[in-house]
Amino acid sequence: MEPGLEEVSNPDVLVVGGGPAGCAIAIGCAQLGLKVVLIESKPFPRTHPGETLHPGVEPLLKQLGVFEPVLAAGFLRHKGNWVQWEAGSEFVPFGEDDSGAWLGFQAWRADFDAILLNQARGLGVEIIQPCHASSLVMDGCRVIGVETSQGTFRAAKIIDAAGDHHWLAQQLGLQIQYHSPRLIAYYGYVTGECPVRDHAPAIAADFCGWTWTAKVRLQLYQWTRLSFVDEKIPKDWLPDEFQGLKIYQPMRAANVTWRIVSQPAGYGYFLVGDAAMVLDPASSHGVLKAIMSGIWVSHAIAWELLGNLTEQQAIDQYCLWIHNWFRHDVKNLSSLIAKLPNPPFWI
Repeated sequence: MEPGLEEVSNPDVLVVGGGPAGCAIAIGCAQLGLKVVLIESKPFPRTHPGETLHPGVEPLLKQLGVFEPVLAAGFLRHKGNWVQWEAGSEFVPFGEDDSGAWLGFQAWRADFDAILLNQARGLGVEIIQPCHASSLVMDGCRVIGVETSQGTFRAAKIIDAAGDHHWLAQQLGLQIQYHSPRLIAYYGYVTGECPVRDHAPAIAADFCGWTWTAKVRLQLYQWTRLSFVDEKIPKDWLPDEFQGLKIYQPMRAANVTWRIVSQPAGYGYFLVGDAAMVLDPASSHGVLKAIMSGIWVSHAIAWELLGNLTEQQAIDQYCLWIHNWFRHDVKNLSSLIAKLPNPPFWI
């Protein structure tokens, strides 16, 4: 323990990370009557590449009790996406049923994250922010706590929801399996008017990769660029349709190399969201994956603590679920990328 730090809390569940995955598991565990502490190292708001939520997220939002606040937030909604991949551009709808067309959300992440965090707080989750996790507390091969900038927390279960840096996996020396070369997605925001992008996002492939563009708020648009070659992108680069618009903030980058942690669950811990596996944004369900993994783990923890599931069964079932999902997405994404005008050599 670092000098001056004391043991400050002993919850049932300690969640490291306050994004969608961390909030989903915190909310799920709190709904089931468990004592939860959530720590987040960075202040909010923060930006992320890609903010489109598939309509399939609606039942999950209802399960978490945040569907009405999400509706009230007034996020832009759309019936599908424009796709230009093998040939010309075509509109691909999400689908429809007897109640009408399915609508996705173009969520502004600062507001979306705040809604989830507020729901967790309202259910009694203790939220400590900013609070930096420094090292694990171990009892043999079991994770039993985390040393942080605010003291030492011990818990029955430690959850890494801190994103694609794989903090807990690095601490434990877990193997990270890579399924692509290093891939960096660049993204940014522009302000102004772009009528062609006002009604639905678009993804357009070219000889080197793909570009995503979307309207995210009034007079605010977002772009993401992923190249499968060593493409140098100037700091002032913009997609053609955004030429003439004003850059809202400096371009940023995210490591979207396809990868999965070999053991996303073990004695005393679970990895959720990007902490467990990462694919590039073309897989189109990063937030959905984060929320689903959080909900899954919250139920697994409750079942285990109630004696309905052994710890080993919870570990094995979660690892199998994560690996099967990852393999399924890799297969589908590889098939999609193979159709590019110049598919990368590793596909």
